[in-house]
Amino acid sequence: MSDDEALFDVFEENGGGGSRTSKATAGTDKMAKLEAEKQSGAKALAAELLQSMLQGGVTPAQPPSTKRQTQAAEKDGPSLAKKPRDEDESKDIIAVSIDDGDDLDAAAIVGAEEFGTLESLPRIQVHRLETEEKCTHEVALPHGMEYTALKVPETEPAQEYEFVLDPFQKEAILCLDNYQSVLVSAHTSAGKTVVALYAIAMSLRDKQRVIYTTPIKALSNQKFRELQEEFKDVGLMTGDVTLNPDASCLVMTTEILRSMLYRGSEIMREVGWVVFDEIHYMRDKERGVVWEETIILLPDNVHYVFLSATIPNARQFAEWVCFLHNQPCHVVYTDYRPTPLQHFIYPAGGDGLYEVVNINNEFREDKFMQAMSGLKDTGDGGRGGVQRGKRGGTRGESNVVKIIRTIKDRDMVPCIVFSFSRKDCEAYATSMKDMDFNDETSKEMVLEIYNNAMDLLSEDDRKLPQIDAVLPFLLRGIGIHHSGLLPILKETIEILFGEGLIKTLFATETFSMGLNMPARTVLFTSARKFDGKDYRWLTSGEYIQMSGRAGRRGKDDKGLVILMVDQQMGADVAKQIVRGTADPINSQFRLTYNMVLNLLRVEGINPEYMLERSFYQFQNYAALPELYANVKRLEMKCDDFNIENELEVAGYYQMEKQIEMLRGELRKIINKPKHLIPFLAAGRLLKIEAGDRDFGWASLVNYHRKVNPKDPLKAEMIYILDVAMVISPESAKDPSNVGQLRPPDAAKGQKGVVEIVPLTTDCVAQVSAARIKLPQDLKSFEARQSVARIIQALQRRFPDGMPPLDPIKDMQIKDKALEETVKRLQSLELRRKDHPLGKTTNFNALYATYQEKLAAEADLKAAKAELKKAKSLLQLDELKCRKRVLRRIGYCDESDVITRKGRVACEISAADELLITEMLFGGVFNELTAPQAAALLSTFVFQENAESGQLADDLSGCLRSMQQYARRIAKVTAEAKLEIDEDAYVESFRPHLMDVVHSWCSGATFAEILKKTDVFEGSIIRALRRLEELLREMVNASKSIENKEMEAKFEEARTRLKRDIVFAASLYL
Repeated sequence: MSDDEALFDVFEENGGGGSRTSKATAGTDKMAKLEAEKQSGAKALAAELLQSMLQGGVTPAQPPSTKRQTQAAEKDGPSLAKKPRDEDESKDIIAVSIDDGDDLDAAAIVGAEEFGTLESLPRIQVHRLETEEKCTHEVALPHGMEYTALKVPETEPAQEYEFVLDPFQKEAILCLDNYQSVLVSAHTSAGKTVVALYAIAMSLRDKQRVIYTTPIKALSNQKFRELQEEFKDVGLMTGDVTLNPDASCLVMTTEILRSMLYRGSEIMREVGWVVFDEIHYMRDKERGVVWEETIILLPDNVHYVFLSATIPNARQFAEWVCFLHNQPCHVVYTDYRPTPLQHFIYPAGGDGLYEVVNINNEFREDKFMQAMSGLKDTGDGGRGGVQRGKRGGTRGESNVVKIIRTIKDRDMVPCIVFSFSRKDCEAYATSMKDMDFNDETSKEMVLEIYNNAMDLLSEDDRKLPQIDAVLPFLLRGIGIHHSGLLPILKETIEILFGEGLIKTLFATETFSMGLNMPARTVLFTSARKFDGKDYRWLTSGEYIQMSGRAGRRGKDDKGLVILMVDQQMGADVAKQIVRGTADPINSQFRLTYNMVLNLLRVEGINPEYMLERSFYQFQNYAALPELYANVKRLEMKCDDFNIENELEVAGYYQMEKQIEMLRGELRKIINKPKHLIPFLAAGRLLKIEAGDRDFGWASLVNYHRKVNPKDPLKAEMIYILDVAMVISPESAKDPSNVGQLRPPDAAKGQKGVVEIVPLTTDCVAQVSAARIKLPQDLKSFEARQSVARIIQALQRRFPDGMPPLDPIKDMQIKDKALEETVKRLQSLELRRKDHPLGKTTNFNALYATYQEKLAAEADLKAAKAELKKAKSLLQLDELKCRKRVLRRIGYCDESDVITRKGRVACEISAADELLITEMLFGGVFNELTAPQAAALLSTFVFQENAESGQLADDLSGCLRSMQQYARRIAKVTAEAKLEIDEDAYVESFRPHLMDVVHSWCSGATFAEILKKTDVFEGSIIRALRRLEELLREMVNASKSIENKEMEAKFEEARTRLKRDIVFAASLYL
């Protein structure tokens, strides 16, 4: 069978069912017929099947409608089912349904002989059940299992409630009473926890154990306190803390559960239910893979409760669980909000709020247009009026202060103000200096709770600047909540907010995940956020998650959400944000060496087992039809291009690419400090480019030298140029963050602002012979804008381009490579100038069309590669390469039996297992003291950007050793055909806290180590706690190879680390 002739089967079958069921989607076996006609009629049959699909056999994946009808539930994802354990599971075939209703060529939908034989086609059946309004209930069943209607138990319920249950709660609890797994998908504050509590009560009644998992330790601590008050027989296991481990109900992080599964813990034999709270956290890029590993490794006889925010692919997730564990998995979904939300827009500089979505969830475009017409250019780059940075100070009352004053006056508190940077949270809180929300009685209660919490700290720690600074805010009913706060302060603020003693809380978006802490009003200080690469609009998923905190059930008749907008946005953009769908759960599965080694060690399974069953694999098979259709569309698009004189245009294009490459080579030589620095005088005009962003001509203000923060060991200093350049208003939010800077959007008529930006010499694309006279004081906005006007005047004087400094004649650079590059560049530029194509009237149109064709061909190549990747067992090639690395450096043998080194790496999951193991066996830690060893290991657990001073010789020496080992691993990785950037890999181990950790482990106080760094206090504590976790693993790793000396050293480091405020007990425990 050719690549274009394999078939996807799409099927429908009438199902039986009880009183609560409709028809089921199931499969009819057409395989015998397909095999018989494979050679002569495959394409015709494919077209026939395709036609039936396009006439309504399938529908797009989406949350089920609340309208309950007795009809077949259509498939929205891949159908997979587990075969009996004794069958050859490598023959599992995936049946894929097509969601696209376009008129497609059948040839676009067929292909993929890699799927193997089509003799057996395991499928998932989906039944839709009748329910009350405001709730949808479906169940995914393994193929061949008949649906049996859920029965209302005759016995007393495991737990009774003083309030009337919502329909979705009743449906979910009925599933539990029938001992069947359930995914509950509902909005924040809807009452999902009721279902989890019922599962715990059932387990305790049935003398079984139940595990309650959470994404983060802080949430585990909070849940432990909540569940202990309810059930008493509750334990906690987070790594940091273990309390009552023999309890019937154990609260733990998902990492702890995964570790128990890999080690074959006896506890699992007694577990009847596992509750996964905040399961939508599975889409987290860093840690989402932990959820997948855990769900795959859990035994089939365990039942599950998954609690999630609203997700559009809830059914797909349930089908995956059904496939994994060969058991029914229900989906109970509701988008009903007990407290409806009212959405407003506040235009920056405007004079009021505009209701854009009413409590019936209707978008009011007329009000939105009024809001946009009232928008004034604040010039504050998306900060709601907070003016910070080098110039300091504020300009009048900020937009945030105005709107919070309105919220206070209208009695719309408590209010959560979401901002997208920690510095902004603090700046906004500081700008509220004239506002007081608490009366004297409330102030006394705040002080009592605050003092009780701080009494847990030593006298020295109680004097820390952050602890002193936050109290005046708390007394006035104002709180701050972000990751840079001391953990004990964050918990104190959470408790005060829960008690109603904080009326306005400035928080980052992490506050939207966790315990149920709603407010009456939620305010967004911006509709845009910086995501590490670019400024972008909020996604609807982010907006839903945060706005869901508005509206307190039983207290408010409605919740209020206010979105501050400081620049023009289209109605379609606004509608997508405020009325869009939630983000789906998309797999973040990836292979790690720790995973591969642990799976090689566990009897009966292997790494391929994990790959076959990952949600990543499951979702990618679901995407195959769309991938086929995309390839076909792109092929047709490429075929449609008809370019006059295409060969000549292609030649011209290649010449342009050569010129671009040569300019890049020239730029590297000219930008060497020894060549460039002598010509850097104030007022020198420089052409600035950062990546693909062209900022045009700018003026140098000053320059200075500094240690390279990425590599403080290098003797060579780097030069930082302070440049007055034109950037977009939104970029002015943080001009020092070069990665997020953007030039003004000329296509939209956007006016730029001039800011003083610190740049490295790499950003200099060209040096002009021209210099300008700068204003004496560039602090004022008008003075900086005048620089742009002077440069524009010069550009008008030189219409053919600003005169450049000649690298040979003017800069006197003696370099043969430079001379050769200049000659080639001049020759090519002359050829381009004389090229006859450039003189034709339609040249620009031809050239643009050719570039479009190249882009389409690149898209087609990428689409074909994506299709090829999806058709094979995903990541199998990567697994082979990773095994090759492990064999080459001696972690397992050719038979995949793990060695002594492999056993050590199995113990390391908190950091880079290979590098640490190589360092351990290479003797890097042998001569180090305990504080030095801890300092070196800190490079593995601290990921933030920070300034780094000169390291002491003893620390810089061991850092160099670590970097040498890192380069060796990078080389072996590259030789094994795995993609790796050696420099980026080495630089990922950041030395910024080495000195801090060394001082802390040598007995310094927390106040003393704060003087050594500009890192937030909360970030330091988080890094030190992660370091303690790594040291614990190092103790176990040393124990596994019976190295008593190393075991004692790492235990000493751990003891020295674990003290005072860094490891102060949680207020929830």
